[in-house]
Amino acid sequence: MDHRSSAREILSAIGGKENLVSAAHCATRLRLIIADNSKIQKDTLENIDVVKGVFEASGQLQIIIGTGTVNKVYDEFIAEAGVEASSKDEVKAQVAQKQNWFKRLIKTLGDVFVPIIPAIVAGGLIMGIMEALNFMASNGFISLDTNGYVFTIFKLLSNAAFTFLPILIGYSATKVFGGNPYLGAVIGMFLIHPDLQNAWTVSTNGYEQTFSIFGLFNVHMVGYQGHVIPIIIASFILANIEKKLHKKVPDIVDLFVTPLVSLTVTAFLVYTFIGPVFVALENGIITGVQKLITIPFGIGSFIMGGFYSTTVVGGIHHMYTVIDIGQLAKYGATYWLPLASAANMAQGAACLAVAVKSKNNKIRSMAYPSALSCMLGITEPAIFGVNLRFVKPFIFGSIGGACGAMVASILHLGATATGVTGIFAILLTLNHPVKYIISMAVAMGVAFTLTWLFGTNNEQIRNENKTSENKTEKAEQPAQTIETKAENADVADDGIITAPLSGKAVKLENVPDQTFAQGILGLGAAIEPTEGKVVAPDDGKVETLFDTFHAVGLTLDNGKELLIHVGINTVELKGEGFKAYVSEGDRVTKGQTLITFDMDFIKSKGYQTITPVLVGNSDEFASVEELAEEGTEVTIGDKLIKVNA
Repeated sequence: MDHRSSAREILSAIGGKENLVSAAHCATRLRLIIADNSKIQKDTLENIDVVKGVFEASGQLQIIIGTGTVNKVYDEFIAEAGVEASSKDEVKAQVAQKQNWFKRLIKTLGDVFVPIIPAIVAGGLIMGIMEALNFMASNGFISLDTNGYVFTIFKLLSNAAFTFLPILIGYSATKVFGGNPYLGAVIGMFLIHPDLQNAWTVSTNGYEQTFSIFGLFNVHMVGYQGHVIPIIIASFILANIEKKLHKKVPDIVDLFVTPLVSLTVTAFLVYTFIGPVFVALENGIITGVQKLITIPFGIGSFIMGGFYSTTVVGGIHHMYTVIDIGQLAKYGATYWLPLASAANMAQGAACLAVAVKSKNNKIRSMAYPSALSCMLGITEPAIFGVNLRFVKPFIFGSIGGACGAMVASILHLGATATGVTGIFAILLTLNHPVKYIISMAVAMGVAFTLTWLFGTNNEQIRNENKTSENKTEKAEQPAQTIETKAENADVADDGIITAPLSGKAVKLENVPDQTFAQGILGLGAAIEPTEGKVVAPDDGKVETLFDTFHAVGLTLDNGKELLIHVGINTVELKGEGFKAYVSEGDRVTKGQTLITFDMDFIKSKGYQTITPVLVGNSDEFASVEELAEEGTEVTIGDKLIKVNA
């Protein structure tokens, strides 16, 4: 492959070096910052031989190329463009600088809430299980001991994240704003201190205590349970006070003075100004949203359900967590979540229609898992990878979402928790499961039908097939070379690839990274490791070893190209927790140790250790089969993948 030629084609398709701000790469893709996105020729990019996918995310143009090749194309790319190599952190900083104030605000909300979402999701699902148990008990299906040990544990756990949410937000927000997150947690504790009246009891007991602010006006001694904006603003102020004090206070007393002053000033500001003002603002937003949703005949919900997916494209959907939490605190249920769920299910149905109708294997292999992912609440693969690519499926998905949201509003459907959309959101609506099923069925039915009838015309499908055929023809020569290599190998090739590490087998489609799950970088399998060691599954050569040691690319003597990628997004660890025992160009034998890694360390940093094992040149073989069943134990040397010639 001529990497320089590929680099030139990519540079030309993005509008030339004048349109390039900066460039970086990770294990599988180029990450580019573009000056003017309107100059990008996306169709041309997608048809370049070396390119396996193109999408825009987080303000970056990401061009999927694949391990072992991306670094070589990148070296030629920056040489052709005449720019210096940038790190991923530098690229992220440049993205932030390009964004306007509104996008920066939305990104900040996302940065605050994304780390908290797993806790909210877990609490929401447990709350859904509680609803299911109560539903079955009230209808005589089971007998439920509401004072029993198991029930009590579930009850406490279901409410924990929501009850102490200001602490979680205080920690996360202060960290995002560059302050000490533990001080942020203290401000969160301060806002829900048990000496204050619980905000959720005010509606029944009224305000019980007030205190005077220097004799000028009175403030109610009430906590901020269920409120989001005040703690975010407080964390912002706290972090900025702390950072300024660190610069001015002498080091000898900084440890004592800075935390004391930062917390004290922020606490007074919270109860004097921030709390009352921003609670009123937050309540106004929640009330306004509720009035919009409850417009007669579901008209408001129709509009919001139709535009929801567009806000996902714009990256502003993370702010909706504020609405969900606010509605739960104010009304005891969120009426926004069913709208979001309808929109997600509809986009999944539109993507499914593309998969069913298309006869192109590349489209189908991307669309089927993306549709499933969408219906489970992860919409980006379907929206960016399929629906927006063909445009009409996205539009019809939005129409389906609008119809489903309208029905949900007419049926007065609400959820008792947040954090989960799609299929599993029914656990949050078990008081009204039939209503949920009806609204989702409408959303999916409209989206699927419209997309099936009008969303992917035959000309588009033929063009995609033609492109695929051209690429296959170009791949024929490498395939012939591989066949020759296999014939000359000293060992017989039965097509079996053994497990390079021990653990539990995971279906590739269930890997929580759509680049791997959709087979964009090759088909194969995945393993959730129980031991931090990767070995060579067969004799071959180390083609690529990333300087972060988290991934290794091999060319086996039988012609198969393998990528073994330890963990998800572990490139961000910059090599910490990893150790390599080979170098690029080394010959390796079956069973030879390639990499070791510290599983506990990786997990402590918040990264998953699930390891995809991919056949990079999958398209040169008839099929690639996963041999190990989901969840079964595999040890090094067990049969993992079968490649059929």
